Amino acid sequence: MTPEPITILVEESVPGERLDAYLAQRIPDVSRGAIQRLIESGNVQVNGNHAKPTQTPRFGDRIAVTYPDPEPAEALPQDIPLDVLHEDDDLLVLNKPPGLVVHPAAGHQDGTLVNALLHHCAGHLSGIGGVARPGIVHRLDKDTSGCIVVAKNDKAHVALAAQFANRESHKVYQAIVCGSVKPDAGEISADIARDPTHRKRMAVTEGSRGREAHTGYRVSERLRGATWLEAVLHTGRTHQIRVHFQHLGHPLVGDDIYGKKPNARLTEITGYRAPRQLLHAWRLGFHHPTADRIMEFEAPLPADFHDALGMLRG
Repeated sequence: MTPEPITILVEESVPGERLDAYLAQRIPDVSRGAIQRLIESGNVQVNGNHAKPTQTPRFGDRIAVTYPDPEPAEALPQDIPLDVLHEDDDLLVLNKPPGLVVHPAAGHQDGTLVNALLHHCAGHLSGIGGVARPGIVHRLDKDTSGCIVVAKNDKAHVALAAQFANRESHKVYQAIVCGSVKPDAGEISADIARDPTHRKRMAVTEGSRGREAHTGYRVSERLRGATWLEAVLHTGRTHQIRVHFQHLGHPLVGDDIYGKKPNARLTEITGYRAPRQLLHAWRLGFHHPTADRIMEFEAPLPADFHDALGMLRG
């Protein structure tokens, strides 16, 4: 049975952005190419009419995205240990370790979370993510650890994806960043877009090209040459926390893409070099897709995060 569509209400006109780019930002873990294919196949409607990839979102538009019937998964099951925080008939919540790639891609055809899920769930995964991403509702970077939710059927996938797209989920991260962040608490509101000169990076931008991005933070502890803080995601842009703290002049400890020079200085000062970007998806909350209750999960800090705190406390 084809699942119910995801419905997105456009809260602000975006005259300089195509519909396919807009939807790729709003729907977690769905590429722009996949969105274009959904539009071409008639699975995206705006105000009840078939959409065109080049049209621009206008205030008040109601966009309905329907996923086609799932294809059989091609990735191979692999017996990779999983740290399961919760499992029921509709979903799993996992504590992803650092270094684990979420889904197969160039250079990572196996040994991924998807391979582990295919083994663990024995075929009981949502097919909406397609052949490469069965069950994957949202994703974490390879080197980001912590809470991630996985859908075991299409109904759960659509409901969870809609919550992420409409900012109805609750996501709190733990991070260690370079330098001394001031003040002790604050809000970062700075639009994010693809970096025009480095296509694998994102960047804070001005004007209509960027998408709204909002991060709150609170300092937990001041360290030698660094700050341990808690960050709350109010929006879900690619690399949002990494880009926002780089924008403040405090890139994540261990982030060689967005903070190579500050990390080199931190190593000179302290002798500590992080094995990865020190970002951990600590807490995740959402409304269960079938049970009438709010669920919230917390993933304990991994060993390398504790090691960093020990080294940087002095």
